Amino acid sequence: MKKLLTIIVLSAIVVQSYAVDKAKPDSILKIMDKVADWQLSEWQQHRHGHTKWDWTMGACYTGYIALNQVGHNPKYVNAMRNIGDSLKWNTGPRRTMADDYCVAQTYAQLYEVFKEPEMIARFKAQADSIIAKPHDESLEWKNNIASREWAWCDALFMGPPAFAYLSTVTNDPKYLDFAVKMWFKTTDYLFDKDENLYYRDGRFFTQKEKNGQKVFWSRGNGWVMGGLVRMLANMPENYPSRVHFVDLYKKMAEKIAKLQNADGTWHAALLDPDSYPVKETSGTGFYCYALAYGINHGLLPYDKYHGVVEKAWAALVSSVHADGKLGNVQQIGEKPETVTNDDTEVYGVGAFLLAGSEMYKLKLKHH
Repeated sequence: MKKLLTIIVLSAIVVQSYAVDKAKPDSILKIMDKVADWQLSEWQQHRHGHTKWDWTMGACYTGYIALNQVGHNPKYVNAMRNIGDSLKWNTGPRRTMADDYCVAQTYAQLYEVFKEPEMIARFKAQADSIIAKPHDESLEWKNNIASREWAWCDALFMGPPAFAYLSTVTNDPKYLDFAVKMWFKTTDYLFDKDENLYYRDGRFFTQKEKNGQKVFWSRGNGWVMGGLVRMLANMPENYPSRVHFVDLYKKMAEKIAKLQNADGTWHAALLDPDSYPVKETSGTGFYCYALAYGINHGLLPYDKYHGVVEKAWAALVSSVHADGKLGNVQQIGEKPETVTNDDTEVYGVGAFLLAGSEMYKLKLKHH
């Protein structure tokens, strides 16, 4: 009996040590590299069907930029530059559709590194043409509104940061001003003030989960929180609307932290996790990223939130396969759906790398 107890105690110590080691800065970089390299290898072998300018890819690229910023490995930033070169720094064909210009935020971040004007020239002209439009339509989900307005919550990650990063690198506030104005148009329509969460789009206002709760999609709100911190990252401290963004961010952060499951993740349906019992890594990645960013930038108290991001990061790492593939990523969709350990997608990789970049900074500060 004593021998069995000794084995159990030793096993617990090993597991605990392993978990702690996984959260050290060097270990964080190592697992980020592993996931990033697996995805690069997949692209080289043409196993993914997305075009290079697609929103799925644009979201992924944001993670590679973040990885480069903490790991300083030229392999990753050069890979992103090669993609931009191959696209001739164009966005997708739907000029006013946020999904199709998500990639432009990476162009702006690459311009910040390489200072080559062609990297942002085309999107700058495109952004000017978008700003010139009236933007006075209702955001009701009809008449192909998503092709012209940010009428679904995912768009708050795709569109506003593209303008905000352009504003930063051009030192022209009109792009940030536009992003802020349109952000609040979308928020006024989709944000539920009782729950401090966003509906995915207007079709979900009256829908209910199996348990009778409102339908709030995990990755959808993850897109919003990721977009929020990317807006804040490009917003001067004295910017007039910054206080409103910080207030919104804190409200969402408090709500999201309370909804974390025991396994460290947020399941596909935020208010009905039991109907989707498997952990889900794309929403979790964006929450880990956004909450860790808040701690790192003094928006959230370390003591209250660091346990949340530690659990989230451990859950994300546990979903990485031996070869570097990230599992448990809900597939492309618009609402809560089932997910398996074998499911992966490029935007999940982007979220993982974004989360890792902020966890790395957090560990450097607090170790």
